[in-house]
Amino acid sequence: MSAPDHRLGLILVGISTLSWSTAGLFTRAIQADLFAMLFWRGAFSVLGLLVVLVLLRGARSLKTFVHPGLWGWIYAATSTAALFCYISSFRLTSVAHVAIIYAIVPFCAAGLSWLMLQERPKRDAILASSVALIGAVVMVGFGNDGHIAGDILALIMTILMALMIVISRRYPLMPNLHAGIVSIFAALVISLLFIGSITQPPDQLLLLAVFGLVNSALLCALEAPIAPLWVWLAFGERPSPITIAGATLVFAAVTWHIARQSRSANLLPVAPP
Repeated sequence: MSAPDHRLGLILVGISTLSWSTAGLFTRAIQADLFAMLFWRGAFSVLGLLVVLVLLRGARSLKTFVHPGLWGWIYAATSTAALFCYISSFRLTSVAHVAIIYAIVPFCAAGLSWLMLQERPKRDAILASSVALIGAVVMVGFGNDGHIAGDILALIMTILMALMIVISRRYPLMPNLHAGIVSIFAALVISLLFIGSITQPPDQLLLLAVFGLVNSALLCALEAPIAPLWVWLAFGERPSPITIAGATLVFAAVTWHIARQSRSANLLPVAPP
């Protein structure tokens, strides 16, 4: 990968980070039950993604939903499970815990790539993974502002997201956007089976609409320090000192690893025209 492509990737991931990091804020502000939130969020997300898909690739791209391929279906099923774990974890533990646990996703992906694709991680990645793991253990093991059930769901979600990354890397031609829409629609249908009340007040519907449209973006590990910030500012949910210490270790590991990767990209020789 060339240095310009690497920088563009980081910029795009940074933009998606800002949108996705608001998930904790919305789950705190929305009063609807879990399945009502998943239903309406899914409805607005699917609508927004379909519009984007048609604008980017034309109406003919909708035919791909009929045959996304075996790994497309596996990707969609994994994404659906990750979505349920993700939203549920916010209701069971602190936003800071969910965000920081999710911040280790690149290192989980590196481990799965090693197991599934025989891609041996570099020494820098192993070192950063170790520091991030220590930070997560410090936060979960010694922090008092989370709950073990929510932390476990956040960890399961992180592993599932890492699996999605590896699948995308192994099958680069897989229609990810189509599979993502299928996964959200599946979560919508499943939620409809358990929903308490489908009707919501106008103010809640507005929040759900914004939540669904904004969070159609990709996930990213650097949401870790941003997600708790929104909730702290809006609701005063302040992370404990232990959580902040663990988060600092994780964030430092991720930042250092990105910096090292960027430096490596800049040192790559440029191919002649």
